[in-house]
Amino acid sequence: MSNPAPNSPAGLAAIAAAQPRRGLPPVHLWHPENCGDIDIVIRRDGLWMHEGSPIGRKELVRLFSTVLRRDPDGYFLVTPVEKMRITVEDAPFHAVRVDLRDGALVFTTDVGDETVAGEENPIRVETDPATGEPAPYVHVRRGLEARIDRPVFYELVALAEERETPHGPQLGVRSAGVFFPLGPAGIHRA
Repeated sequence: MSNPAPNSPAGLAAIAAAQPRRGLPPVHLWHPENCGDIDIVIRRDGLWMHEGSPIGRKELVRLFSTVLRRDPDGYFLVTPVEKMRITVEDAPFHAVRVDLRDGALVFTTDVGDETVAGEENPIRVETDPATGEPAPYVHVRRGLEARIDRPVFYELVALAEERETPHGPQLGVRSAGVFFPLGPAGIHRA
């Protein structure tokens, strides 16, 4: 049986799977010389695609998510021996759940990561100027964000409090001692 090509999903998976299993790999420390592109796209809806077809194995998507890195010039799957550029249409992850634990909002992503919103992992909301639709995000790790899914955002709005800010009254949530504005008061609540 031959080894899979290193710049294929199977090759990257084999390299990543060979790494020790203690937490997330230190991709920020890896700077391999072998660089290139791979036809993997993380669509706006969170679906991971390879050469136009969905990557159906959740375990493979999870594995790839652990070696994902954002550099100034794009998103990459990184192993100690290879760095392959991929396309991310919006954010690489989706926040599919939020729980309130000891005064902190804990988000769970579509790949099973948990992130606690706070000073190191802020929540931010962009508003589309044409439609007024909010696009909420939470920082997950090292420059990688999760788009907060609509039902989860509604949960945040239900928890929100109104606060006076330099930008006028804002609706927002507190997590780990930090206030995160969701938008102007009156916009998100009917």
